Amino acid sequence: MSERLSVFKTYKLYVGGKFPRSESGRVYEVTTRTSAAAAAGKGKWLANAPLSSRKDARDAVVAARKAFGGWSGATAYNRGQILYRVAEMLEGRRDQYVAEVADAEGLSKSKAAAQVDAAIDRWVWYAGWTDKIAQVVGGGNPVAGPFFNLSSPEPTGVVAVLAPQESSFLGLVSVIAPVVATGNTAVVIASEKSPLPALSLGEVLATSDLPGGVVNVLSGRTAEIATPLAAHQDVNAIDLAGADETLAKELEIAAADNLKRVLRPQPVDDVDWSATPGTDRMTAFLETKTVWHPTGALGASGSSY
Repeated sequence: MSERLSVFKTYKLYVGGKFPRSESGRVYEVTTRTSAAAAAGKGKWLANAPLSSRKDARDAVVAARKAFGGWSGATAYNRGQILYRVAEMLEGRRDQYVAEVADAEGLSKSKAAAQVDAAIDRWVWYAGWTDKIAQVVGGGNPVAGPFFNLSSPEPTGVVAVLAPQESSFLGLVSVIAPVVATGNTAVVIASEKSPLPALSLGEVLATSDLPGGVVNVLSGRTAEIATPLAAHQDVNAIDLAGADETLAKELEIAAADNLKRVLRPQPVDDVDWSATPGTDRMTAFLETKTVWHPTGALGASGSSY
């Protein structure tokens, strides 16, 4: 029996629910990141990833804006059900992600499996928050007068997300899930060195119930893609988790032009993606709407009605 040829996987971008190649036609090599590979100066070739251009970034913003109305207008319960379905599908492709994370981060299979399991659990955790976050950050406010004063959270809009460079899957999920759980749409720049888990995530999202355009995944040079996104007038916020200190400063300056919300990066040594995340990343991309309404004349009993 003759030996069969390997079928190499072609990784593509995920934009607007579809899988385009970069309009530039460019790709770059992705290699393993084991300690032995680092010592030798070059790892084993894994795949060619698309090298996204400024045009790809603009297309992703258009797709995210188009999807925002439907996604933000969906009920919180419905968003939670859709996100839970994504976690179900991630669980079904667990072995694939374990292999990709092991190669991407130079981990043993057991350590990579722990990272993947934590990422799936993290996705479930955020899915459960979709219909609860409003109760935590919203509510009725006491005022001196015959008024109802109610505050409720609303999504910011289109969020550009620079995924962590070192945590290719757990860190990735930790920055995407809170953005979409709260009704925002996202344009995600995958880890420059380890983009394959992010590009594979696009395949899961495409076959889940998540509407096209809610999450858009780009790969390539982080600085090249992030610069036009930070300056884009139709991007409402940016998460700088994957930016170094120099790049983060440049992007903050560019983001100030249309008063984007900016979530600044923590020093890499201080980030523990396995720690309980809390609600900070959800509230970072929420606006608060406060409504005043008269209660009407007080009756003899002192009741509003």
